[in-house]
Amino acid sequence: MDAEQILIAGVGGLGCAWAKGAQSRCSSDAGVLLIDADDVSFEGADGAHLLRLGHTLDSVGCAALPPLAEQRMRGYSALANTILEPVELVILLTGLGGGTGTGAAHEFARQARQSGALVLAVAAMPFEVQATRTEIARLGLQRLEHIAHVTVRLSLDRLARQARQQGQTWQMGAEWIEDLVDGLIRTLMKMGLINLDLMDLRAIVDQEGEATMLVGSGRPDDPESILQSAMMAPLSALDVGGASACLIQVEGGLGMTIGQVDAVANIFTDALDDDAQVILGARVSEDLEDTIRVVTLLAGIRPSD
Repeated sequence: MDAEQILIAGVGGLGCAWAKGAQSRCSSDAGVLLIDADDVSFEGADGAHLLRLGHTLDSVGCAALPPLAEQRMRGYSALANTILEPVELVILLTGLGGGTGTGAAHEFARQARQSGALVLAVAAMPFEVQATRTEIARLGLQRLEHIAHVTVRLSLDRLARQARQQGQTWQMGAEWIEDLVDGLIRTLMKMGLINLDLMDLRAIVDQEGEATMLVGSGRPDDPESILQSAMMAPLSALDVGGASACLIQVEGGLGMTIGQVDAVANIFTDALDDDAQVILGARVSEDLEDTIRVVTLLAGIRPSD
């Protein structure tokens, strides 16, 4: 794939912040689009496409007004379609529970999917104590899940807890998101020992049921620690056991062996359905010295009773 075929899209203040962080990791391999009603979100975004949902003199923005954000995003459909014309994969990052992300994310996802792109979304749910925002977010999540091919539900409570353990604020503790985006883009952009492409992604996300993505890393001789790293992801509760399809990309340093790839792949797929479809990719990266990173897309997950 070419860089113009992959688009990292941040919607709302939190989504834009995460998109800019991801851009710093893989700026030459993907385009970036920032969508918000607040100019602050566009600061430090050199080379990114910018869509401001409102007029420059509009001080109200779209705070707590999802229908307004949706309406304004719909009004940008012609411009968005121009940006989306060469794009085959959209990685959409957003926070739900406010106005812009809740209202505009699913509308942009609809426009992207209508243009023919595969849409993988990461949507942050509000803190559990924010009852009103959580109710707003649930409605936005339902609409986003109905449109995007994959919607990963991220828990701000878990993200904040992990950030505190690392001495960071939760807004800055988004390395997991950057790792996931970087890993997905490397999977599709770089040649490897066993290559994956967009058709492999589509084959997995076409499965019936829920889907999610995980990323984990650890020492090559300790696959269990890599699995534990992935399961520490700050996601909302979701039982991935019994998934019917899995795309797994194993990436390691120059010393990575086929045996290590096989061991890691086996431990990640042991919990899947016995007849699960598994697509494996593997590549060597010089910057991953004595480390293996795994990016996994799981689909066909049956909702828990």
